[in-house]
Amino acid sequence: MTPEKKVKQKVVATLKKFGAYYFYPVMSGYGNSGVPDIVACYQGRFLGIECKAGKNVPTALQERNLDAIKKAKGIAIVVNESTIQSIEKILTEIGESNAEIQNSNQ
Repeated sequence: MTPEKKVKQKVVATLKKFGAYYFYPVMSGYGNSGVPDIVACYQGRFLGIECKAGKNVPTALQERNLDAIKKAKGIAIVVNESTIQSIEKILTEIGESNAEIQNSNQ
């Protein structure tokens, strides 16, 4: 198994733990190149997650897609083995923020 695949598996395990919807986009002749490795939705928030191994960085095309997600008010993140815990932190913050909104509407 490649190091990047291990990162993807850890991200998916975290997404499952939180009950997030996710999928791996399949690039074909009709798809857009540079789309993040994992696309997810958690409590109404869109996430684009690019997984890298070690010190690898996104390509210019991947960066453009991540920037487009941020511009559309989605969450775009690049994770590797040492930053994988940031996914859990983001999902926790989304849950807490939605709980605050729900409480203020009661």
